[in-house]
Amino acid sequence: MMIELKVPAVGESITEVEIGSWLKAEGATVTKDESVAVIETEKATVELPAPESGTLVKILKQQGETAKVGETIAQMEAGKIEPAAATNPAPPPKTEKSSVSPARATPLAKHVLAEHDLRVDEVPATGPGGRVSKADVLHYVEQLQNEKTSAPTDGAVKAVPPSPSPAAKSGMPAREEQVVRMTLLRRTIAKRLVEAQHTAALLTTFNEVDMSAILTLRQQYQEAFQKKYGIKLGFMSFFVKAVIDGLKQFPQLNAEVRDTDMVYHNYHDIGLAVSTDRGLVVPVLPDADRLSFAEIEQAVADFAQRAREGKLKPEELAGGTFTITNGGVFGSLLSTPLVNPPQSGILGMHTIQERPVALTGQVVIRPMMYVALTYDHRIVDGKEAVLFLRRVKDVIENPARMFLEI
Repeated sequence: MMIELKVPAVGESITEVEIGSWLKAEGATVTKDESVAVIETEKATVELPAPESGTLVKILKQQGETAKVGETIAQMEAGKIEPAAATNPAPPPKTEKSSVSPARATPLAKHVLAEHDLRVDEVPATGPGGRVSKADVLHYVEQLQNEKTSAPTDGAVKAVPPSPSPAAKSGMPAREEQVVRMTLLRRTIAKRLVEAQHTAALLTTFNEVDMSAILTLRQQYQEAFQKKYGIKLGFMSFFVKAVIDGLKQFPQLNAEVRDTDMVYHNYHDIGLAVSTDRGLVVPVLPDADRLSFAEIEQAVADFAQRAREGKLKPEELAGGTFTITNGGVFGSLLSTPLVNPPQSGILGMHTIQERPVALTGQVVIRPMMYVALTYDHRIVDGKEAVLFLRRVKDVIENPARMFLEI
């Protein structure tokens, strides 16, 4: 029975996807629920499972092509898959031309080698690390063509050793370029970042936080916390709690501009920016004000893992009333984060660094973190932004306020 593989509904506002890659080739057998392809949406990467066991007969949409939700992108022949025979398969026959070693040639050089049916060890290498470059291959091919045109008419073959390539003569590495198509996710990120700067009046205010109290708490209760909840007590749960405390006092930062109206949210859905190989994604913690420290830390760890694996669901990336991003995990000392539209604010955390500070008339060393708040000046005034960031600082430096609500 023939089965059509169709693009599933991957989000309320998503009508089109891009084929990221095919995990199975035409003619391959697949089992039920086994991933067949990876599709890219403007918010996430989703794996497409096989609805039944069978054979992938025909691929209708190739990698990089777009498809509408509900459109057929491949055809499968459903049927029982016979188990593989237990006998050891015979080794593949040796061929005169061996495959190109990835350690000996650059990616571009490998394509040119394959086009001209050449082995990597035939070409003199001048690239970095002794690798064969594209320029090396093209120069070698030119030498072979010159040999053919200059061969004697009596049929004798004149052996002409290949001369060094221009790159080898100059002693400089070969100049190469690699063109890589942007994924749909990366194009969407680029579009939204540009839109944020064009449509919002963005300003950033800064402050610094003494992390001594939080570090002491983590050191004192880390073992008990991890034993009870199975997760480490990090910094993000403290900042989520502190941000929610500030948003309750300054609701403009938990609001958005909608046409000519200001829309205030009476809930706190906090977005947490996560960096992946495919780009930056922002999964959302809905009703974060109702979550405990342990629930926040578990959600953060889960988001990070599934983001790296490309398994976040589109609905987990939708919405959000405020965002927190932590550039400190990469060593960033100070930055100006960009607001995630249509939100009106984003808090940037940074690396913790011991610095001398003045305290009660003396210079002492404290673990300090710079924090940055970027806000939409159309809805948030400078006074509110500064006081919000000051409140976050006070709560982090005096974490008892989180529980006493003072």
